[in-house]
Amino acid sequence: MRPFTYERATDAQAAVKAMAEHPNAKFLAGGTNLLDLMKLEIEHPAHLIDVGRLPLAAIEDTAEGGLRIGAMTTNSHVAADARIRSRYRVLTQAIVAGGSGQLRNKATTGGNLLQRTRCAYFYDTAKPCNKRHPGSGCGALEGLNRNSAIFGASDACIATHPSDMAVALVALDASVETLTPWGEGRRFPVAELHRLPGETPQIETRLAPGELITAVVLPRPPQGGQVYRKVRDRASYAAGLASVAVAGGNLALGAVAHRPWRADKAEAALKSGASPGEAIAAELAGAAQNGRNGFKINLVARLVPAALEEARANGRDA
Repeated sequence: MRPFTYERATDAQAAVKAMAEHPNAKFLAGGTNLLDLMKLEIEHPAHLIDVGRLPLAAIEDTAEGGLRIGAMTTNSHVAADARIRSRYRVLTQAIVAGGSGQLRNKATTGGNLLQRTRCAYFYDTAKPCNKRHPGSGCGALEGLNRNSAIFGASDACIATHPSDMAVALVALDASVETLTPWGEGRRFPVAELHRLPGETPQIETRLAPGELITAVVLPRPPQGGQVYRKVRDRASYAAGLASVAVAGGNLALGAVAHRPWRADKAEAALKSGASPGEAIAAELAGAAQNGRNGFKINLVARLVPAALEEARANGRDA
């Protein structure tokens, strides 16, 4: 790990001010992803701004009937909250599917959204990767790409986004609140936070440099059942091969694209009366395989109808 300087921010405004004053700085919250990347010589921040103790760790009811989750709230706290478990069960299930208890105790809501891909070529500094070194190429294109994207990929990057929590939030139509480097707050859908790779896969979100996530806002709970299903090679400590979040009539897919993938075509087909199998087939018509990942298309075709049936059963039992 390379030398770096460190400071602990006292409030959100001080944090973004410190970021503006230090070139090549990074926010540090739980550190479950950033510290690993620093040790592996993938991230090289010259300065760390610790935001983990900012007063942004509350879960509060909103006037609209939803919840506001502070960005520094740990994943364990969110998953265990009685309001989340009863009204947004898909979110609890997604968080529990996303990592061990030890990781959930440290990982924060804001940090979970901003974790970086688990692509093996991103982590191997001896291999080309456009996310690490723009213009160097994508080693996964002709390499071991079993877990690569089937939606929204490009010739520059076929990596997938690793967050389970983000998939559930997209299905729930959640929004993210931020504090910009110029001291203003803004709010936009979580579905618009992450970018597809295009020709600039190193630019992963729509956040401005130095912009700080302060909260995630859940709207009123959706009508109908909710469920999160994830498939992986083994049940413990393995990245997902594919996942699906069902929240009423909303569907989002995980581990299949550079961002959580909102299955708009499948949702429209379901609303028009299509069966679950027909609906996901409409979505998968736009999928593309890259060498060894073609099995994901068949996997998603089976996974989504099963999840929809489970969600409907949950809705009837509620």
